Amino acid sequence: MGGIAAIGVPGLIIILVIVLILFGPRKLPEVGSAVGKTLSEFKKSAKGIMEDDDETVLKEPKKSDQ
Repeated sequence: MGGIAAIGVPGLIIILVIVLILFGPRKLPEVGSAVGKTLSEFKKSAKGIMEDDDETVLKEPKKSDQ
């Protein structure tokens, strides 16, 4: 319900420590870059879908109740 804000600072620190242990300090920049690119592509796709949906709603003829 609260999303990522519900994690809090201690939870975020624990997650970052686990990621650092799993990937090590050398791989961390690569992992961060890959996550950033993935999120960017996801946002572009979501925005495109929403724009397509808005265009579809605008193009549909309005039904009259007569």
